Amino acid sequence: MHSERPTRLPQDIEWRMARRARSVGRARSLFRDQAGSWGLDPAVIDTAELLLSELMTNAYRHASVPPGREIWARAILAEGRLRVQVTDASEVLPKARPASPEVDSGRGLALVAMLADGWGAERRERGVGKVVWFELALAPPK
Repeated sequence: MHSERPTRLPQDIEWRMARRARSVGRARSLFRDQAGSWGLDPAVIDTAELLLSELMTNAYRHASVPPGREIWARAILAEGRLRVQVTDASEVLPKARPASPEVDSGRGLALVAMLADGWGAERRERGVGKVVWFELALAPPK
């Protein structure tokens, strides 16, 4: 009897998208599909999807870069953690700022800081731009 080894799903995946508003929804959809195939807890998927949306929106709205530059979204499963990162071609690192009740925007990084187990931003080691990331701890399998 021939037995096959189960196919291991990717544990690291990246999507490259145009710097457009519709790429935010596309990134969420691609992430949700991938996270579901990895068997992640629905609560982790929901939180990660929300935070990815915030980072993608920031990259789309605030990265002042030449036309044609892409936004990269990446999801990595390793050592009981999900790391999601967004890369854009802007060298300007994001800063959380206080949001006033009169303003409809400016709360994205505060939301990331509140819901993620860790987050940060750094300039890319190679190439142009920056990487903004967050991590969520995964519950141990039952």
